[in-house]
Amino acid sequence: MGRQNRQIIHDRRPRVASRGLDSLDHEARRHLPISFMAHLHLHDVSVALGGRDVVREVSAEVRAGELVVVVGPNGAGKTTLLRAMAGLLAPRTGTIRVLGRDPARAPRRVIARDLAYLPQHYDLAFPFAVEEVVLLGRYARQRGIGLASDDDLAAARRAMAACGVADLAGRRFDALSGGEARRAIVAQALCQEARCLLLDEPTAGLDPAHARAIFALLRAHCDAGATAVVVTHDLDLALRHGGMMWLIADGRLAARGNPAHVLAAAETRGAFGVAIHVGALPSGAPFAVPA
Repeated sequence: MGRQNRQIIHDRRPRVASRGLDSLDHEARRHLPISFMAHLHLHDVSVALGGRDVVREVSAEVRAGELVVVVGPNGAGKTTLLRAMAGLLAPRTGTIRVLGRDPARAPRRVIARDLAYLPQHYDLAFPFAVEEVVLLGRYARQRGIGLASDDDLAAARRAMAACGVADLAGRRFDALSGGEARRAIVAQALCQEARCLLLDEPTAGLDPAHARAIFALLRAHCDAGATAVVVTHDLDLALRHGGMMWLIADGRLAARGNPAHVLAAAETRGAFGVAIHVGALPSGAPFAVPA
């Protein structure tokens, strides 16, 4: 496949609009309304860890309203790519832009107004209550930590209700089960009200009902004009809710496009070492299982 990323199938973006945008130079793009710009832009991005490229020559765009699901085997570079997109790792080569800004160089408080990042693992050293943890997502909009406005409290309570943790608001975060804690951290990311969400395995450890509800929330968030890039190992949820799928293999963007076609592609079989069977239940809902 060489250095080129393979496009498995046409994505869902309007083709006329896409061609028009792609023909514009950088200066012209700066004057477009943000809804017509790529929320996230990666060009020839390579990221090194320990002197070795873990992410290799990735180029992609994510536009307003898109929910991208990122799949691939363990150790493929998915988390490293997401951390670079969040500005936590600087690319060795290439460029990353979040709403026109370099996330690795922009002040964290500034970039946090536009970008929410949910890590794969979340450690908290202090015995905060759940509501306090969720309110940490508002720090970029506050005058200072602990100075929550009525708007901040309302945003936190909406997010907690949406994630099913409103009844846990006063409980200590470190006393939660793994699934409860994960939902609280997703609520923190949603509470941030950022236009770009980068989520690393947000449904890990969740039961099927809560996992489905979280993906439905993300889909609704994107339908309202936001952008989400979600790393997941749940191929069923990725198939049902993703508008676009990226397959990361050996640090490269090996395939991208319609989730059903990416999962059925030879690149996916090679990456996972097994074929993925895509079918439909009697209800019409799609499913994906190792063949």
